[in-house]
Amino acid sequence: MRKLSHAFMALLAAACCTVVSAKEPLTTAGPYAATGESLQQWETPAWFRDAKFGIFIHWGPYAVPAYGSEWYPRRMYQEHRTTPKGVVSKKPDPLFKHHREAWGDQGEFGYKDFVPNFHAENWKPEEWIDLFKRSGAKYVVPVAEHHDGFAMYGSSHTPWNSVEKGPKRDIIGDLGEACRAGGLRFGVSSHYAWNWRYYTYRDDFDTSDPANAALYGRAHDPDAPADAEFLAHWLARTAEIIDKYQPEVLWFDFGLNYPEFTDVRTQLAAYYYNRGLQNDQEVVLQYKNMNWNPFPEGSGLLDIERGKFDKINGLPWQTDTSVSSRSWGYIEDDAFKSSADLVDNLIDIVSKNGCMLLNVGPRPDGTIPQAAQDVLLEMGAWLDVYGEAIYGTRPWKEFGEGPTSNASGHHSEKNYKDLTPEDFRFTQKDGVVYAIGMAWPDSGEASVRSLGAGAGLLDGAIASVELVGSDAPLEWDQGNDALTVKLPAGHQDEPAYALRIKTKESP
Repeated sequence: MRKLSHAFMALLAAACCTVVSAKEPLTTAGPYAATGESLQQWETPAWFRDAKFGIFIHWGPYAVPAYGSEWYPRRMYQEHRTTPKGVVSKKPDPLFKHHREAWGDQGEFGYKDFVPNFHAENWKPEEWIDLFKRSGAKYVVPVAEHHDGFAMYGSSHTPWNSVEKGPKRDIIGDLGEACRAGGLRFGVSSHYAWNWRYYTYRDDFDTSDPANAALYGRAHDPDAPADAEFLAHWLARTAEIIDKYQPEVLWFDFGLNYPEFTDVRTQLAAYYYNRGLQNDQEVVLQYKNMNWNPFPEGSGLLDIERGKFDKINGLPWQTDTSVSSRSWGYIEDDAFKSSADLVDNLIDIVSKNGCMLLNVGPRPDGTIPQAAQDVLLEMGAWLDVYGEAIYGTRPWKEFGEGPTSNASGHHSEKNYKDLTPEDFRFTQKDGVVYAIGMAWPDSGEASVRSLGAGAGLLDGAIASVELVGSDAPLEWDQGNDALTVKLPAGHQDEPAYALRIKTKESP
């Protein structure tokens, strides 16, 4: 389908959309209609393709128990753990037992009772933004509402929101203001579609009390599809986030993949795209992984959770992962990944036409654990030197070379292997090719086969080879089999390094 210009589509959308209630249909006036064909007019904005690195934030009342993971609200009500696909474990869930021992019976102390202890008393959004900028991130995506049903913003559709309860602050609004003041792009994520299937309703649990339905949802058969009332509520609730906070990124978790969401999810996508045009924004709707795509290819940005592609993808895409290997939200005694591993993964993702959305989980008081801060700052230190080979680049003819092959797909990161000095990744920008060495060679000499004269991949003979971030001249030779480069000392402890290659045809 022919792509319409941004300016033309903005003109068509000028009179688009009014704020909706849960009882009204969602208006989709404008160039985008609620059909797959219409939504495929969308194109990934250049600003997002240039950004490469963003910060995800899972923060909510689930940080108060600080145990297990951000799925504590679900598992505290399950004597036997049940997967999203409905598979019930034969073993008791230790989190259910932990809750009873630490907090009490689920009928007496439910998830709602954690909210008064969610104070955010030490939260300073400007300090978060300063940290994120120093990490090298270019966009920020906080969770607006997770499966638990607690809105981290001032919602007119539920009293269970951060303005009326808990922090008594508009978390999304305040963070968005600080983010934009700091020059970063601002987005939000919505996980609320799965609220319908999230909680267990049992007579002795507080989830079954109609007085708590605004948080837990109405009690219903766990196998029943979301009904019309919930779908209308989800639609209005999500549209309100768009209208109030004008996010440039709108990230959706699973839940939208269920058949009953077919109509409302396309309505919402059209609404978001038309709203973006009305607000003169180039927006990005992101949807979750390859296993349950809720939108036609190209109508939004594909996101792979804790995984990636094993080759260049023709369309831009994104990995979402976390600095923590155990949880997305804050838990005590967490384990954190190394900045070196995350830098390697960022490079690999960018070489394959992707971006990385890296999550942190703040404490309930609003502070980010020091271990997580250290990881971000170390990544930022590497990007300060080598970011030229990352930001604003596009994939080269090959994503890379080397002996190490890594797993791909949803939740594949647990199977990643360490990369070696023979592994390289490639990017390009403005006629320059960047060869990024994924580990320092003990010999001090890099050998890049894809850049040898016999490979025939470069547009012209090599004119110069430089180490990004260094003024030291390099000795190099382009043989038929490989480009060999003698590397200067002093960089051995860095997780990766980048060579800047210009040909005689380079500008």
